Amino acid sequence: MTRTSATMKAALAAAVLALPSLVGAQTFRVEKYNIGGEGGTDYVTAEPGTGRVFVSRGTHVMVVDGATGKVLGDIPNTPRMHGVGLASKWNHGFTTNGGDSTVTMFDLKTLAVIKKIPVKVGGLDGIMYDAADDKIILTNHSKPGTAVALDPNSGDITGTAELEDNAPEGAMADGKGRIFVNNEGKNTIQVIDVKSMKAVASWPLAPCEGPTGMAYDTKSNRIFAGCSKKSVVVDASNGKIVAEIENGDRVDALGYDDSQKLIYIPGGGGKGTVTVVRQDSPDKYTTIATVETVPGAKTIAVDPVRHMAYLFQPERGPSTPPPAGAPAGTRPTPGPILAAWFIAISH
Repeated sequence: MTRTSATMKAALAAAVLALPSLVGAQTFRVEKYNIGGEGGTDYVTAEPGTGRVFVSRGTHVMVVDGATGKVLGDIPNTPRMHGVGLASKWNHGFTTNGGDSTVTMFDLKTLAVIKKIPVKVGGLDGIMYDAADDKIILTNHSKPGTAVALDPNSGDITGTAELEDNAPEGAMADGKGRIFVNNEGKNTIQVIDVKSMKAVASWPLAPCEGPTGMAYDTKSNRIFAGCSKKSVVVDASNGKIVAEIENGDRVDALGYDDSQKLIYIPGGGGKGTVTVVRQDSPDKYTTIATVETVPGAKTIAVDPVRHMAYLFQPERGPSTPPPAGAPAGTRPTPGPILAAWFIAISH
C-alpha cells in the first residue's frame, strides 16, 4: 500500500475545481492509496461508523481501512462479483457473484464465509440492505430483470419481483414498505411493494439517461437518481422530477450523507470527478464542488457517520488488441494493473 502526499493541504486546490459557477464552493480533502491486489472492480460499500470499506475485485473482496488505506482482510472465491450488502443486525454480509450466480454469505466480524446461496435467475449485480423490512435486496440483469429478496439471518430467498427492464441497477427502500429500482435501459424507476414483491408503478426519468446509482432521503421523501451528465431528484410520493443536477459522465453509483445534506455523484469519464451537491430544500440543490479523483472511478460509497466518501479504481497499462482473424466484436485484452487506487474524500 502506497500513500500519496500526506494530507494534501494545498493540493486540494487541484483536487477541487472551484469554478465561478459553483455557488458556496467548499474545500474537500482527497487521499489516494495504492492498495495493490488483482482484479477489476465494480461497487464499493462503506460500513457506517467503523471505517471499513468493502472493495469488489472481480474474484474476491478486499476489506480496507478507509482512514489509512490499510488492507484488513479478504473474502475469496467470489467469481465476477459486483457488490456487497451489510446486515449489521445479524452480523452478516453478502456478495453478488455473477460468475456462478451465487451470493456469498459471510461473518461481518471475522469475514469467514458462512455459505454460498444459489440464485437461479442469474445476472447478479446490485445489492442493498433494507433495514426497515429486514431484507437483503438483489437487483439482477436477468431476462426479465428481477429484484430478489433474501432473509439476512438465514440467507433464504423470500421473494422475487419481475421488472420491466433487463438492466436494473441501484435500489433503495423508503422504510414504508416500498423499494425503488433504477432501470438503466428504459430510464425509469420502478416501485416494488415489499410484502407482495410485485412492481406497482413505473416512473419515467427523462432527461436522465442510463440511471444507475440511487440514494433516498427520508426527511424530504426524495429519491436521488444518478445518471450520466444529468442526474435527477424525484418526489417519492408521486414520481415527479423536482430538480436536475449537472454532473460528469460514466456515472455508476451515487452516495448521500443525510445529516450534512450532501450528494456525491461520481463520473468515471475524463480525469474522473465527483460532483458534490448540497440539498438546500427538498426541491432546491446547489453544486458546491467538483472533486478530481482518477480516470474510470465511477462507483462510490458514503459513510454518513464519519462523513467520508470512498472510491476505487485500478490503473492499467495499455491493452492488447484482438488477434488477427478474431470474431467481430472481440474486445481488447485489458492491460496489466499498474496501481490500485483507493480514494477517500473528506472535508
